[in-house]
Amino acid sequence: MARPMELPRGGRTVFPRFRMVALYGAADGGGLGALGLGTPDDAARRLEQQADTYARPDRPVLPVMELIVTIADPTPGPDGCFAHPTDIDDGWKYLRAAREHRQMLVLDIQPGRCDFLSQTRRWEPLLAQPDVGLALDAEWRMPAGVVPGQQIGTVSAAEINTVTTWLADLTRRRALPQKPLLLHQFTVDMITDRDALAAPPELAVISHTDGFGSIPDKMTKYRALTSPRLHSGFKLFYTQDKPLMSPAQVLGLQPPPDFISYQ
Repeated sequence: MARPMELPRGGRTVFPRFRMVALYGAADGGGLGALGLGTPDDAARRLEQQADTYARPDRPVLPVMELIVTIADPTPGPDGCFAHPTDIDDGWKYLRAAREHRQMLVLDIQPGRCDFLSQTRRWEPLLAQPDVGLALDAEWRMPAGVVPGQQIGTVSAAEINTVTTWLADLTRRRALPQKPLLLHQFTVDMITDRDALAAPPELAVISHTDGFGSIPDKMTKYRALTSPRLHSGFKLFYTQDKPLMSPAQVLGLQPPPDFISYQ
């Protein structure tokens, strides 16, 4: 009998065994975040250094590359989505680098005017891997007639649940380890009817508090958006946060976040 597939640093469930620490960005040279600076292997080494600052004897870290693979656009494109998929070969390059360092890859989706499920399913070859998770960025889910960047996007729990159901089914059918599913949010109405969000056991669903600003502002957002039904996440910005919170300050949040990312 084949041995069950495990996460890069062991086990089949993400939490509470690990705390996840991520670098966020696209394969664009750093314009959309720190992950894109240098080669994928460069990013993996920098990620390891950042993740190590959160390692504690009672809770090891699992480093994560959060790669934007569908990017919102100011023009409609051939399918009218106001978003475009990046080259899937870039996803495989980052996954290979992640595997060399026993890290995980998370694919980030900015869907524009199209629904999250249709934009997510094109990435099934990568999501079918045991060490690849998913992030949905509601800021860039635009209503009809709105161009990305003109206003903050919004999405319903019902639409998110279509992705949750699909990804949980994929994970179950392929006997994969639990996958992280990040839900980026920095205003209360970016995800409507949040109490209806599904959280199946195949997925570790994370309410990920996004947005830059002062420490008091970020703490207020975190308190407002943290849900007892979901795992907690927190995002930091190397240049826009003034000042940048230290790992000790981040871990002092209540509850301490399970997933921490840097852009």
